[in-house]
Amino acid sequence: MSRTTFDLLVVGDANPDVIVSGSPRHPEFGQREQLVPAAGLVLGGSGAITAYGAARLGLRTAFVGRVGDDPAGAFVLDALRGGGVDVSACVVDPAVPTAMTVVLVDGDDRAILTAPGCLDRLTATDVPPGLLERAAHVHVSSYFLQPLLAAGLAGLFGMARAAGASTSLDTNDDPAGRWAGLADVLPVTDVLLPNENEALAIARAVSGAGTDEHVDLGRAVKELAALGTLPVVKRGERGALAFADGQPVEVSARPATVVDAVGAGDSFNAGLLAALLRGLPLSRSMSVAVTCGTLSTRAAGGTAAQPTWEEATS
Repeated sequence: MSRTTFDLLVVGDANPDVIVSGSPRHPEFGQREQLVPAAGLVLGGSGAITAYGAARLGLRTAFVGRVGDDPAGAFVLDALRGGGVDVSACVVDPAVPTAMTVVLVDGDDRAILTAPGCLDRLTATDVPPGLLERAAHVHVSSYFLQPLLAAGLAGLFGMARAAGASTSLDTNDDPAGRWAGLADVLPVTDVLLPNENEALAIARAVSGAGTDEHVDLGRAVKELAALGTLPVVKRGERGALAFADGQPVEVSARPATVVDAVGAGDSFNAGLLAALLRGLPLSRSMSVAVTCGTLSTRAAGGTAAQPTWEEATS
């Protein structure tokens, strides 16, 4: 068996998403019933959607996360297996339920309500060392939703790098708004994958800038790159921006009719990692990533419209 049994190991969050399309901006309480155009039960969680998309793009992919010993957990694991993702190292926690998310979609905007369940119980030690040693790349998602994993992430990434793997991180949002704890993690993170707002918040936090101090995106990516990571910022319909070798790298996005943007950033992650792991240069990899994110918006949910490699590169 070769060292790299898996091209990609994703560690992070997985849960069912209940997607409510055409949601009113302010749902009425008082036991009022309001009708919406559509709703669906789909695979959710930044980590799970990234893993599913990577497998769709042809990467040998494994996923490590925690689910409860309940129907929601079985739904998640079955969905990942059905997408070709190895979930043999996932932890089934009998004590706490699977996380659940309700996504209220209004046009291209959305509100996200998550009951964390066992989400915050995932730790770095849940990742088997033998699996870590057989992965070419290790990606972690939803840093701030998983504090125990976050506490051990610098060590986990250090072990991955020592074994010859590269690393990436998508922090996603910080519900607490503090954006703390990344100073030790970013130097061992090869690729950082924030959206524009997250990049600005992380840069402000790690640089110690005051909340009143203006930090534009150009300055933010430079400051993040100075910490030893490659920041690749997702900008939605404006494409993506990175900072590498002392220079900004920008790619644009093609116009698209968006059905649902849930999981588009995670599909971007999958596309970028699939392209980089195939040896494509950064600018071309970013173009593939933007295409993956754009194509994923063709249908409701994070995985239903994720492209194949042929679709992403045609």
